[in-house]
Amino acid sequence: MINTGKFAALAITGLLAFNPAFAEDKSAAMVNGVSIPQSRIDLLVKGAAAQGQPDSPELRKMVRDEIINRELLAQEAVKMGLDKNPDVVQQMELARQSVLVNVFAQDYLKNHPVSDDQIKQEYDKYISKSGTQEYNARHILVDTEDEAKSLIAQLGKKGKFEVLAKAKSKDTGSAERGGSLGWTVPNSFVPPFANAMTKLKKGEYTREPVQSQFGWHVIKLDDVRSAKTASLDELKPQLQQRLQQQTIQNEIADLRGKAKIE
Repeated sequence: MINTGKFAALAITGLLAFNPAFAEDKSAAMVNGVSIPQSRIDLLVKGAAAQGQPDSPELRKMVRDEIINRELLAQEAVKMGLDKNPDVVQQMELARQSVLVNVFAQDYLKNHPVSDDQIKQEYDKYISKSGTQEYNARHILVDTEDEAKSLIAQLGKKGKFEVLAKAKSKDTGSAERGGSLGWTVPNSFVPPFANAMTKLKKGEYTREPVQSQFGWHVIKLDDVRSAKTASLDELKPQLQQRLQQQTIQNEIADLRGKAKIE
């Protein structure tokens, strides 16, 4: 069965990608004298196939009907002068730019592919930053240093960390769990927090308040274990995408440097 909802979204995207050059193609339909090129239908069918829908007569008929419906609505909008509305003009220009930006990015990445060596280097940097250990820590976050010192004093008098976290921490998410932050790697935290946490031994808490941009922390380390590191193959898609984004950003920076922007 064809997913019509998915097709509708695809149809919108495909229409934005229409190229006037398609007018030279074989006509798939005529709508009030306007030719609908066969290549436009082929483009949308190809997109639907990429999303898992089989190329079939049923799909092609649905694509054709959808394009006809949209052509009719577009013609009516023009008759009403809606294409002259300033906001509509800007939306159409933005749509045109979006298509060109996407095509440029695809072409640029095709001609400047990310190499396996680059991906391996990015993986090595990721592993280096992540470290070889995971930490299971708790914290209590308060607004002032004096509040944090008061909490440390209470802990020194056999106060329960979990109880104090639930009652005093302004980090409501972790407070509900007794301040627990779960298992994570140090680079998941801001540097002051990570530095203090990694210096603790299992079962210890910080004897001095730790300040970050979020406030003042009292941190307790529940446990430490060897990190479960994802393999290069597991992370390759994400690393490749990140490097591709960097490649495009570098090209944008280069173009901005050469452009006259006033």
